[in-house]
Amino acid sequence: MPPDLLEFEEPIGVLLKEIEALSMLPQTAERQRSIERLQQRIESVRADLYANLTPWQRVLVARHANRPTVLDYVQRLFTEFTEISGDRRFGDDRAIVAGFARYKGEPVMVVGHHKGSGGDTKEKVFRNFGYAKPEGYRKALRAMKLAEKFGRPVVAFIDTPAAYPGVESEERGIAEAIAYNLREMAALETPIVVAVHGEGGSGGALGVAIGDRILMHEFAIYSVIPPEGCAAILWRDSNRKVEAAAALKLTAPDLLAFGVVDEIVPEPVGGAHTDHDRAAALLDGPLSRALADVSAADPAARLEARYRKFRAMGSVGLAEP
Repeated sequence: MPPDLLEFEEPIGVLLKEIEALSMLPQTAERQRSIERLQQRIESVRADLYANLTPWQRVLVARHANRPTVLDYVQRLFTEFTEISGDRRFGDDRAIVAGFARYKGEPVMVVGHHKGSGGDTKEKVFRNFGYAKPEGYRKALRAMKLAEKFGRPVVAFIDTPAAYPGVESEERGIAEAIAYNLREMAALETPIVVAVHGEGGSGGALGVAIGDRILMHEFAIYSVIPPEGCAAILWRDSNRKVEAAAALKLTAPDLLAFGVVDEIVPEPVGGAHTDHDRAAALLDGPLSRALADVSAADPAARLEARYRKFRAMGSVGLAEP
């Protein structure tokens, strides 16, 4: 099976092998028609597979190495991007990208996690696989404070397994850095739109995800803990990750029903990793609407709505105090 196919896409792998075998035959009209029929069959099978994904399969899609990164979306949707580096306290964390940009001609601030692109192992190491350290969250907040100062909306892209759990993170105050971001983003006067486009992992995601509108891609995930970690804690067996994925309710439809996210962004058939251009085009409309809506609101009313939005999470069946 081709390396970029996921385990549940084995039927597609079989068809691709047939196309590969046909491609080695002499070029004829019949050969070309056979290849075209197989390609149509692949599209049909892919559509059927992705219309009925289990929660664990959605986890695999959200983690796909070729999913678009924050810089892929910046390249396709934004102009005049100027990156900001460093937290002015310790150093620069490449797992977080931040910078000034223009969206449809209007100035914005872009902030987001970056896991690294495709199969480029060196870049993934450079980006620490999207695991941000305290200086990453402090850089993100520094950028958002600049956005507030200059009246620019913030667009935050979320794609991280979690905050970096290493000793150096603890030494430099990872818990404090995330907690401080939660408090400061809740009170930030500029509009904030969040797009969970890959893996939304625990506090590592939430540290830059307090916003007025939360968009979530169709096959993204958003959870307090990865399924493997959940299974290891609850059942002391990480192999029960499939069961844990279902129990965690981490899919976009689940979270929309709970009110955790506001809108599901559709993806190309087969996931955003199959067509970056189409994925960006599908995000463009929801992002544009969300920015227009929150930017038009009265600042005081927007802050109150943001507070109420997050205050209500977790109070299922309980009256608001």
